[in-house]
Formats: sequence, C-alpha cells, structure tokens
Amino acid sequence: MNMEQAKRAAAERIHDRPATAGRLGGKLAVVTGAAQGFGFGIAKEMLREGASVVIADINTEQAEKAAAELGSRASALTVDVGDPVSVEALVAAAVDELGGIDIFVSNAGVLTAGPLELMTAKDFEFVTRINYTGYFLCVKYASMIMKAQFEADSTKWSDIVQVNSKSGLEGSRANFAYSGSKFGGIGLTQSFALELAAYQIKVNSICPGNYYDGPLWSDPANGLFAQYLKTGKVPHAKTAADVREHYLSKSPIKRGCLPEDVAKALFYCVEQRYETGQAVPVTGGQVMLP
Repeated sequence: MNMEQAKRAAAERIHDRPATAGRLGGKLAVVTGAAQGFGFGIAKEMLREGASVVIADINTEQAEKAAAELGSRASALTVDVGDPVSVEALVAAAVDELGGIDIFVSNAGVLTAGPLELMTAKDFEFVTRINYTGYFLCVKYASMIMKAQFEADSTKWSDIVQVNSKSGLEGSRANFAYSGSKFGGIGLTQSFALELAAYQIKVNSICPGNYYDGPLWSDPANGLFAQYLKTGKVPHAKTAADVREHYLSKSPIKRGCLPEDVAKALFYCVEQRYETGQAVPVTGGQVMLP
C-alpha cells in the first residue's frame, strides 16, 4: 500500500473502529521507539485503556517480541524515523494494519552526551537526525492520513504527541546535542499545532523527567549513568551509582519518571479538546515552569 492508497483506505474506514472500552477506547495508534523503555511502557498503558497499537521500532526482532508480549491488539512494524522513505512506508503499513491512525506518538529518540571539545559532527548530526528531523518526518506523513480522515468526517479529531524531555525545557550541561534537538522539537510542536488545527489535529509535546530504570539510563555499557560517569558530567562521582544518586536528589519527589506518568499526560492531551501546541512537564518538580 502506497501513501495515496493509505489515504483513501483511512477515509473509507473512518468509522471502522474496534469496540473497546477505556479512555482510548476504539483509538488506533502508532508509537515509535516502542520496542523498549518509555515507548514500550506508553504503548502498554495505551493498550490497557482500549487503544490498538502499532509498535514501531528500528529493531524488528525486539518490536515483534514486544507486540507478542502485549497481546492481540498490538502489532509490530519496522521504521528508521530519520529516513523519509521508511517513515512514509511505516504510516502506509500502519493504515493497512489498523485501518487508520487516530494517535501518533513520536517517541523514538537517541542521546549522545559529551562536552564541546569531544562531540563530533557525526554524533551531533545523528542525534539531530533522529530527535528533530525524525519528528518532522513522522508529523509530515502521519498528518496526511489524519487530514484524509478529517476530510471524510469533519467531526473527527486526531492527535500527534511528541515525547520530548525536561531537557527541552532547560539546557543540559555536556548534553547540548540532545537538549538542542528537544528545544527544537517544542518549536516544531508549536508550529505544527498552528498549521494542523484547521484539520482538528492537535499536536502536543510531553516533557518527562528521567526514566532511570529504562535502558537509556541504566544500560551498563552505553546508558547515561555510564556516559555521565565517563565524561565527568557529575563532579566527584566515582561510580554509576553515584551518578544515579546525584540525579535522584534533583527532584523533590525522590524517584524517576515512569511510563505510566507519561501515559497519564498523553491521555490528557488526547482527551482535552481545548489544548494544542503545549509542552506538558512531567518532571516530579525537577523543572518548574513559571
């Protein structure tokens, strides 16, 4: 199925939704980067609230395992969010699988930390490609389907939700590639919201605090605890455990952010008809907006 076929199929099947119960009952969703970490946890919570979900990830084998674990309303598709051909193919395949797209969660992201003198242009461009350009590509193609659905039924509302970061709300020392991509993502969210509101497509970002138990932080070789220890981001830290304790101390609520915390913010974004273009903090008080 190509994109034009997908647009027609989504329009034709606009009222073909599963009769599931929950806050997302009957919704058809795609979550990128959902084979593990935040993405997997978010997809799990969405399924629990009635959505049917495509687990989209560059790691095909892991995505298939994740979908099998989540049950019959989950399916797996492969995507490289930094590649326009791959993203277009994902969106078309998701329509073929689900019958449409009501919620698109742009969650896939990467992080390479390091000070200016050690950051290479290649690493900087890699982070930008996935976190910033990838978000643009997901919105570009997902919105085509959502526009077709709106044109078929002008009462139809759709949602695009970017999983951003607290690093999109304040700068991050020796982590500028990631933080810059996330600041840029909020600018995209606001601009996309203005452009897509006419089609009843809401676009919002969620800015989580740190998910310390996920692989992004806890992977012993490449996780952020290990990276920050190596780059000296946390002065006087001698072990990865020291780095963890340093970050836990930053929040007045002494724990990390969990996928269910982010999912609750996502449910709000979907349910609230009078909110778009926002960056919703879920940081345990680590970042407080004025």
